[in-house]
Amino acid sequence: MSDPKLFERFECAPGLRLQAHERVSELHYTNINRRLDRLEEMMERLEKRLWLTVYGVVAVILAQAFQSFLVAAP
Repeated sequence: MSDPKLFERFECAPGLRLQAHERVSELHYTNINRRLDRLEEMMERLEKRLWLTVYGVVAVILAQAFQSFLVAAP
């Protein structure tokens, strides 16, 4: 029996088409991953803004409550 490593690789149209399809698929996955990373970054920034807004609203409510205690207690 001969060793399969000794044979040259035979390139045929279906094999080339398969390689092209694999390259296109790899590009698609790369682009999808890049888009998902950008979406995750945008969601993190939005989440930070949301928490800052929530903390700001809570701070205003607490400040008004504290101010009403100061006015009520002479």
